[in-house]
Amino acid sequence: MISDVSVVLDERFRRLIIGSARLEKLAEGCRWAEGPAYFPAGRYLVWSDVPNDRMMRYDETSNTVSVFRTPSGYSNGNTVDRQGRLVTCEHGNRRVTRTEHDGSITVIASHYDGKRFNSPNDVVVKSDGSIWFTDPAYGIDSDYEGHKAESEIGACHVYRVDPQSGAVSIVADDFVRPNGLAFSPDEKRLYVADTGATHVADGPRHIRVFDVGENGKLKGGDVFATCASGLFDGFRLDEAGRIWTSAGDGVHCYESDGTLIGKILVPEAVANVVFGGVKRNRLYICATTSLYSIMLPVNGAKTF
Repeated sequence: MISDVSVVLDERFRRLIIGSARLEKLAEGCRWAEGPAYFPAGRYLVWSDVPNDRMMRYDETSNTVSVFRTPSGYSNGNTVDRQGRLVTCEHGNRRVTRTEHDGSITVIASHYDGKRFNSPNDVVVKSDGSIWFTDPAYGIDSDYEGHKAESEIGACHVYRVDPQSGAVSIVADDFVRPNGLAFSPDEKRLYVADTGATHVADGPRHIRVFDVGENGKLKGGDVFATCASGLFDGFRLDEAGRIWTSAGDGVHCYESDGTLIGKILVPEAVANVVFGGVKRNRLYICATTSLYSIMLPVNGAKTF
């Protein structure tokens, strides 16, 4: 039996779904749920409710939901670094920050070449401590997800923060609206979504893949997959290198060869996902107004 929330498009997907597993709604009442980040030590999840300028917290031991931080600087993407600290993209403050273990906030990056970022959107931390993030303009386009303003940089790029010097460099400058990003399990490839179709007629709605060289140099950038339903936003990879990505009708699963092999249907447009749970086999899903999860027979790639 296959779960009634799944669509098998390739037989390889059949073994990635548990027949008795169901999509669980864990929280609701958000305006735009985004940026889930899982903390294994505390067994809780933090995510952003961007237009409401707050961050929420789900405790999987008690199945309770609470406000984690408000105001949040119109936070969007979040991740957890190798020291178990929260790293956040703040649309409103136009910066990337780290929440230390004592609760204090450290600014990681706020400017490039003396100019403020547009609105950092999604972020990942590589095993060498470097921090990679995208900087579209969604947070300055209007007052809905941040503060309306003109772009000082005049373009939307992908950036890297050096782990030793803290220097910020552009690693990719040919995106319309760079969005979600994630490394392959061996960190030899970087996947980056482009949601430029929100601003350009027939614009990009795809994920590109780059080869990662020394000192953060990227090569390639071919289109890995094009979204057939809505837009790709945030995504994560499992241990086998498959991509589980947000889309307009749910979560789409791609093999590492770029084949769409299946879907998990969600009743709201999905913004982002993350693997969590004790064994990293619980997929948490941020979808418009709600937080969902589903148990899987696969494990997320270890990133902490």
